[in-house]
Amino acid sequence: MIIQLLAAGAEAPETSFGFWQAMEEGGPVAWSILGVMIIMSVGSFYILFTKLFEQQKVMNQYKGVRSGFWRANSIREGATKLDKNSAWRQLADDAIAAEDKHAKLNDSLEAHDWMHGSLARSEHAIQAKLNGGLPFLATVGATAPFVGLLGTVIGIYRALINIGVAGSASIDKVAGPVGEALIMTAIGLLVAVPAVFAYNWLQSRNRKIFDMMSGFSTDLLANINSGGTIKPATMTASSTQTAGKAAAGRTTATATTPATGASTTTTTTTKR
Repeated sequence: MIIQLLAAGAEAPETSFGFWQAMEEGGPVAWSILGVMIIMSVGSFYILFTKLFEQQKVMNQYKGVRSGFWRANSIREGATKLDKNSAWRQLADDAIAAEDKHAKLNDSLEAHDWMHGSLARSEHAIQAKLNGGLPFLATVGATAPFVGLLGTVIGIYRALINIGVAGSASIDKVAGPVGEALIMTAIGLLVAVPAVFAYNWLQSRNRKIFDMMSGFSTDLLANINSGGTIKPATMTASSTQTAGKAAAGRTTATATTPATGASTTTTTTTKR
């Protein structure tokens, strides 16, 4: 009896069900859907890393704006300290160009309105560049599950066809098509979830950059319209703090000469 069972087990056909077997069961349609998913996934990660690098570069350049640009005597001088291809240099150059062009206008358009519109156009151009590629992420996040669902529907349909032809719902008839359907669903989710995450994350970082650009444009406008007297409040506070530290390090003493009655002022610098 045991020998017969072992013989029957040895003669039983070996059937393996895996990813490649399921994809082969799906045929050209399954491979086509898988190819589309791969393109979507590769494109999403490419946009994620390139935009992340671009955003970080803009944020790092803003540190130079806060530390060096506003310490210059004029906006023209400060613009030369910024990177030529940076967004902040573009805003500064556009502000200078708007100031120069306003003197050539025949209409009595106020300088504030003219420069505000010019800086707004410059901001929108930079925003459009930073937002480039994000619609692709939104499209992938919205459509990838449905592309996977298409493969799921086709896999279930093939399983029903096999059941109808065989006249029975045996596991060997439905395992391949159902496995293909489940794989397509999983791939669709694996492509869509990172794309949605990347889109929301990059959008939040872009909003932060846009807020910084809006503040920088406002400071440029105030500085130009005031003839260079108005600078960001943070720079004023920093300059006041620096001057206070310098004054704290000096001690002033007044001495009177007995012979002449003249007063002599002596300043002593204390090193910290």
